[in-house]
Amino acid sequence: MASFASRLMPLVIRLRGSKRRYASAELTRRRVAQLRAKPKGWAPPEGIATQSSWRGWPLYEVGSGDRVAIYLHGGANIYEIDTRHWGLVAELARRASIRILVPIYPLAPIDTAGPIIESVADLAVEHDAFAVLGDSAGGGMSLATAMVLRDRGVTPLRVSMISPSLDLTFTDPRVAELAKTDPWLDIPGAAAAAELYRGELPLTDPHVSSIFGSLDGLGPLQLLIGTRDMLWADALRLRDRTAAEGHPLEYHEVAGMLHVYPILPIPEAAVARTQIVEFLKR
Repeated sequence: MASFASRLMPLVIRLRGSKRRYASAELTRRRVAQLRAKPKGWAPPEGIATQSSWRGWPLYEVGSGDRVAIYLHGGANIYEIDTRHWGLVAELARRASIRILVPIYPLAPIDTAGPIIESVADLAVEHDAFAVLGDSAGGGMSLATAMVLRDRGVTPLRVSMISPSLDLTFTDPRVAELAKTDPWLDIPGAAAAAELYRGELPLTDPHVSSIFGSLDGLGPLQLLIGTRDMLWADALRLRDRTAAEGHPLEYHEVAGMLHVYPILPIPEAAVARTQIVEFLKR
């Protein structure tokens, strides 16, 4: 049974106005213009990370250890990393005894899917990363990065995805049905953000929508999703594809959970974070 805190979360999310952010394409484009004029900060809480620079991107390193992973934050490719992401990264790094690199990649439309994913793949190679993980948009980007590395002949990475946005066409009929009860996401704003992010690539290019890429030659995958999330439709498609193709996927589906539930202040999130740690340590 869902915890009391998780049952309250839909109301909290709605009161914060999160659904309104995605209610229309115009609202999303207006918000992007506002953020370009007055960007939000991305720095982690004091003491969590050390900062450097990589090809002009701010790059943060969290934790210590011989093994390196990369975390790609969510936010529909138009919103910056926030405190909840930093808390998750710090916990994963500490419990898995690894170093996690967090690149502050350029947001759309300043940069777009093709160059960003290729650059993240370069970062993974330069630091000999063994895993790439992320939430929401960052989850889809993580799978896209693994596909690029596979195409380059790099040793397959482990990929952990939290509520990943895998298909930015949003044309699966189940997405529209799920959006009706999703208190956080909606299609018009998400689709407008996708248009900014895709650049000159079609929405079906695997750099943009990793669901359209081949799974051949990829490493082990992990996916965590709640059923009150319009991106559950993407998760179901990937689950079914991996089953049909015999590709390893550790799939965690929790009834009633919201988008990116592992970063929310609810008991179910603690279970999910343990599952991610175990996947990274394996």
